[in-house]
Amino acid sequence: MRAYERHRDKTSGAVWHAGRAVIFVMSDLEVPIRGRTYREPEGPHSVIVRGRDMEPALQHVSSRADCATLAVVGLPDAIPDLSAMKDRKLIVVDADSGRLHDFAEAAVKVGADVEWIRSARPSTERLAASLLPVAAVVLAAGASSRMGGTQKLLLEFDGRPMVRHAIEAASEGGCHQTVVVYAAKEVKDALDGAAELIYNPDAKEGMSTSLRAGLNALRSDMEAALVMLGDQPLVGSRSVSTLLRSWRREGSRPAVAMAGSEQKKWTPPVVLARELWSELEALEGDSGARQLLDAHPELLDIVPAQGRSDDIDTADDYAKIVRLFPRKKPTRRT
Repeated sequence: MRAYERHRDKTSGAVWHAGRAVIFVMSDLEVPIRGRTYREPEGPHSVIVRGRDMEPALQHVSSRADCATLAVVGLPDAIPDLSAMKDRKLIVVDADSGRLHDFAEAAVKVGADVEWIRSARPSTERLAASLLPVAAVVLAAGASSRMGGTQKLLLEFDGRPMVRHAIEAASEGGCHQTVVVYAAKEVKDALDGAAELIYNPDAKEGMSTSLRAGLNALRSDMEAALVMLGDQPLVGSRSVSTLLRSWRREGSRPAVAMAGSEQKKWTPPVVLARELWSELEALEGDSGARQLLDAHPELLDIVPAQGRSDDIDTADDYAKIVRLFPRKKPTRRT
């Protein structure tokens, strides 16, 4: 069954499936995030509990190979046997730095991946970011055919190559992994060390090949991909963080994008839940996520833009952007 056959409009009252991103809440915690359930789920999931319920939670983890993450809010005084967390992720939340350190140290000793949050009452957004990590895929393999032979992604904007703005927006906006799909060597040279670089030898066959290469390069713990274009220098970290927050909210649809113009209702960047990836990877030619989402709008939420999403295709586009947003001159100290 395909993703768009499993999802129906939220206004219909039908059950709204969250795909792989299931969060099993085993305590009396109010955590209104994507995929929340109070019933033991089938298939891959994460667990969140209060410290007093850590022992039964560890028993659950031990019995379920498909439970990848355990989040504990308010740590107990005594450190229990954490051996069940080997090769899994443990998120510990507490206001006591010493207790956090002791639990983290014990978890590392058994081979767990540990993340800690020093807070007595962490925000829902902070917990959601840890439980529902999102990666960024920056598409930077275009031929810049309308730029008269100039590689547009290397054009300077605010003192840096244009494509670096997308990488910085993804990182500063909260993405847990950033990959850049490229084809031209000069793009690789300009980005060396700035992100994970994925070479696409089939870039001439269209955007679908770059999207496929980027999704295939993402870590297995990523629950969604934020697909960005390398030629949108005005999309900043605020836009990225808004999209991620919207996607992680309880009841959100599998895809979340920025509002566009009258001609195009939405525009990249767009967050795409893992449950959509197999269909996106099956696209061919110069088709991106728009082919799937325009055909099945019930899969998409659109949020107000926090910045400008202008993409730069021609020399005139670039001149317009530079004119509207000239580089800030450094202030001289007297």
